[in-house]
Amino acid sequence: MSVRTVTLASSIAVALACAGVSTPAHAQHAHGADKAPTPQSADHSKMDHSKMDHSKMDHSKMDHSKMDHSKMDHSKMDHSKMDHSKMDHSKMDHSKMDHSTHSDHPPPTGLPVITDADRAAAFPDIEVHTAHDNRVVHMVQFNRLEAWSDDGEPGQAWEGHAWIGNDLHKLRLRSEGEREHGRTESADLEVLYGRAVAPWWDVVAGVRHDFQPGGAQTFAALGVAGLAPYKFEVEATAYLGESGQTAARVEAEYETLLTNRLIAQSLVEATAYGRDDPRRGIGAGLSTLEAGVRLRYEITRRFAPYVGIAWERAYGETADLRRDEGEPIEDARLVMGVRFWF
Repeated sequence: MSVRTVTLASSIAVALACAGVSTPAHAQHAHGADKAPTPQSADHSKMDHSKMDHSKMDHSKMDHSKMDHSKMDHSKMDHSKMDHSKMDHSKMDHSKMDHSTHSDHPPPTGLPVITDADRAAAFPDIEVHTAHDNRVVHMVQFNRLEAWSDDGEPGQAWEGHAWIGNDLHKLRLRSEGEREHGRTESADLEVLYGRAVAPWWDVVAGVRHDFQPGGAQTFAALGVAGLAPYKFEVEATAYLGESGQTAARVEAEYETLLTNRLIAQSLVEATAYGRDDPRRGIGAGLSTLEAGVRLRYEITRRFAPYVGIAWERAYGETADLRRDEGEPIEDARLVMGVRFWF
């Protein structure tokens, strides 16, 4: 065998020896590279998800019912670009979520939590309910204190009342009268006891004394006074005289608030008698009807000047008696006066 042949054989042997050693190692490396790590061996706790773009991820087919999110820190995750419209939360079980740590948190507005002590202070137990105020109070009021001129002759009229008492019981005084041509044409005074029987309504009983016309006469009085629906102030009283004469008087007032201080007061009053009394110029039936409108300006709530129109007409036998005396049966006049109370 020649030297050239030996050399070639030796080179081939060396090459084969090297190939046999390196081939298993490379095969093992290739197999290891193709093998994916199992989920159990992957550690996500050190992975930074803050730079991941979740906006293009489709979560609609993901089953969250078996996922444990209790140890996940979502504080650094940016959800602003995530589309939740296709996520199905219907299979998520919230029954095992612990909200107990939120019970002591203040309301979102920052207001303190309402305690039982706060509720007790706001809604105390009411043991005694006072239906009426027992304080004794009083008032004197002149609704009309006015004057006018009739063919150069002055005239005056008044209507006022006073009372003292509490919400349940009152002592009332009422007076009304008129003067013309320097003499008193009519004047009366009533002393009444008032007893509240309903909200805004009193029953009144007492006596009425007429000074004029035609001499003095006394009546027993019984009636009601109060505030009717639509804020009409009403007084209705029946009378029985010492000579068997009977009478009735009904008065209604209504106030229209034009401004806070400018007020229009409307008044209607009707008087009727049971029998003729020529000495006093009174006939049976409807005797007189009065109406008027007075516009007042309240300088203060206690004092208000006014101007107005007053109208009066006699009816029936009373009108006939006035004709016999040469007196008009109807009269209208412009009046000026003041309304005050204290």
